[in-house]
Amino acid sequence: MAKYTKEDIKRFAEEQNVRYLRLQFTDILGAIKNVEIPISQLDKALDNEMMFDGSSIEGFVRIEESDMKLYPDLDTWVIFPWTSDKGKVARLICDIYKPDGTPFAGDPRSNLKRVLQEMNDLGFSDFNLGPEPEFFLFKLDEKGEPTLELNDQGGYFDLAPTDLGENCRRDIVLELEDMGFDIEASHHEVAPGQHEIDFKYADAITACDNIQTFKLVVKTIARKHNLHATFMPKPLFGLSGSGMHFNVSLFKGPKENAFFDESGDMQLSDDARHFIAGIMKHARGFTAVCNPLVNSYKRLVPGYEAPVYVAWSGQNRSPLIRIPSSRGLSTRVEVRSVDPAANPYMALAVILQAGLDGIKNKLEAPAPVDQNIYEMNREEREAVGIEDLPSTLYTAIKAMREDGLMKEALGEHIYRQFVRSKGIEWDMYRLQVSEWEIEQYLKHY
Repeated sequence: MAKYTKEDIKRFAEEQNVRYLRLQFTDILGAIKNVEIPISQLDKALDNEMMFDGSSIEGFVRIEESDMKLYPDLDTWVIFPWTSDKGKVARLICDIYKPDGTPFAGDPRSNLKRVLQEMNDLGFSDFNLGPEPEFFLFKLDEKGEPTLELNDQGGYFDLAPTDLGENCRRDIVLELEDMGFDIEASHHEVAPGQHEIDFKYADAITACDNIQTFKLVVKTIARKHNLHATFMPKPLFGLSGSGMHFNVSLFKGPKENAFFDESGDMQLSDDARHFIAGIMKHARGFTAVCNPLVNSYKRLVPGYEAPVYVAWSGQNRSPLIRIPSSRGLSTRVEVRSVDPAANPYMALAVILQAGLDGIKNKLEAPAPVDQNIYEMNREEREAVGIEDLPSTLYTAIKAMREDGLMKEALGEHIYRQFVRSKGIEWDMYRLQVSEWEIEQYLKHY
């Protein structure tokens, strides 16, 4: 990762004719927020003196303690390639601090850094993440509003002319590469209108920054193609939903993957097995964070490739955790439940904290399950100790409240605000009367 100085940033801005700077951060619900300033304010921003009103951001603070400072991370400097030559727009991703110079507890990015420090204290140097975000492309209507009309009828790995999203997807990849992304694969997914672009793994903070940047680029470029890109987990009934599998690995220095042991069973280390055990122990507890919408649970159902059961395997794609076949430095644990609506900083914090709990307490992972769990009945699953993931946002919040580690992973502030916000979301949903109910019941009762 580049290590930029303030002087570098000033030089880049001048050489590239940057006129505006967006100071970006992410709120508790995963939305990207930004304060845009003219480049004349660059010195003030680089000196961590830019203030904003935290009370206007969902889940941040009350009015009486609203002043917040933005501390830009200089290594996140990027110029948006689609902005005009007359005046380009650049961005810096920021951590949020209180006026007294201490990190703000409600900032998901700063919170992840806190959990990473705990990882460092246990003797690990890095936590790497390779995400696999999926999204749908829908046509816009004449008013520029999203429709539910797909722009293709392609399927998994299809090519044009079936995959009409290919040009849009190619433009997205080109923009991302211009911004320094290392794209590994880009293809049509299982459902019509569904796409996946995989980029190279990175350290935890950089990878989460990349996810947020990726979402912004995908939505921006889609609109230029008169399309709407959505990361909603299940936009259409009867089709596969969108996931964001997290491929994670712990390192002890640049050349030692802590999950790899050449002589271990499946060439997995004890740390890898303890980590898997921690994930399984806390899977129900962290589901609300990794699947944060009412709609997320329409994806987590049997029959559509999304995981529903808490189990792990080396080859099987039906459990929560899969161990991809690569070994050596590429040994990793794939957590398959995460969806792209999740706040990546918070999702990674709860997954890391769960895994570290397994390592600290030397938790034992059960035997891997290599048969198709979807074909097992409830008795067969219970016989081998396979739990279900929560089936609604309500049960997920309940499971989160029952798992004390989640408050530890998110900190009191984020935990409290997240649970409160999601409780309101569930109540709003619960009180709605749906079309399905009208169709099913109006005539019969």
